[in-house]
Amino acid sequence: MSGELRPAARQGGCLCGAVRYVAAALPAHMHACHCSMCRRSNSALSLSVLVPFDALRVTGAEHLTTYASSDWAARSFCSRCGAGLWYRLTQPDAATADYYLSVGTLDDPNGLPLSREIHIDAKPDGYALAGTHSRLTGAEFEALLQANPEE
Repeated sequence: MSGELRPAARQGGCLCGAVRYVAAALPAHMHACHCSMCRRSNSALSLSVLVPFDALRVTGAEHLTTYASSDWAARSFCSRCGAGLWYRLTQPDAATADYYLSVGTLDDPNGLPLSREIHIDAKPDGYALAGTHSRLTGAEFEALLQANPEE
């Protein structure tokens, strides 16, 4: 998701503290994903913020494990406590891919309004997120990515 970046650094990390990070810039919003991979890895949905590759500094990287969850994404988590920290797209260039940080790993997740839900057609019927933000089906989101890879 493109948009205005806030220059104030934010810190975060895993449950046990073995992996910590500083994000030098975050967008002014977060998004929610209801796809089956996000539901399985996060228990319900994924709330994330996009952080540019060059804007994230990680300490404790020796405690990271990365799992290729699909042909196009890999998810990283702490090997000590299991906390999911981020996912990254593996196409077209995994080496410099941006980070989609899990909002729950931020020390202070406040001030990031929800701007978009994606894969809304895969959302379980037992909950609904409030607000007037954008809601896209999986097909609509994939079409948007094809038209605008920067999303």
